[in-house]
Amino acid sequence: MRSNLYKTLFSLLMMGLCPWNVVIANAATIDLQPGAKAPAFNLPSQDGTPVSLADFHGKWVVLYFYPKDKSSGCTIQAHTYQSNLPKFEAANAVVLGVSLDTAASHKSFCTQDGLTFKLLADPQAEAATAYGVPSMTFKDMKFDERDTFLITPDGKIAQVWRKVDPKEDSAIVLQAIATHTNR
Repeated sequence: MRSNLYKTLFSLLMMGLCPWNVVIANAATIDLQPGAKAPAFNLPSQDGTPVSLADFHGKWVVLYFYPKDKSSGCTIQAHTYQSNLPKFEAANAVVLGVSLDTAASHKSFCTQDGLTFKLLADPQAEAATAYGVPSMTFKDMKFDERDTFLITPDGKIAQVWRKVDPKEDSAIVLQAIATHTNR
């Protein structure tokens, strides 16, 4: 019974429906603002190859942090990005998902759900820390807050969204790219 309670609370937390008093949140100390230089990163993707921000100079970069592979909210978010991937590519943008999960976990998630964009493994929270993404702990599990960063083709922060809605995130970011491009 206790195990089922923890599973239920974790599921609710991943969907963003759980009250915060059952989760320990570690506030971030970095608050990136539009115009700031985007922090560099070099993380392994689901296929084990290293991916860095510098690889995408000249492209828009959508860097979204999410809590956990294969959880309900994260699966919804990944599927909306996957379905909009042709629109991102047409806008000269690349989508990169980041979580504390391992590259092997990402590979399984991508295979199971048909995801073709890069998921980056950040088990030591190096990128999350650099981007000021708060971490949360539930029981013995640690995970990132659901935050998204839009990075300009010249490597600056264009926009930051905190605690995003997994269903709406992709569409909101696409609209932001269009708005920034048409300025």
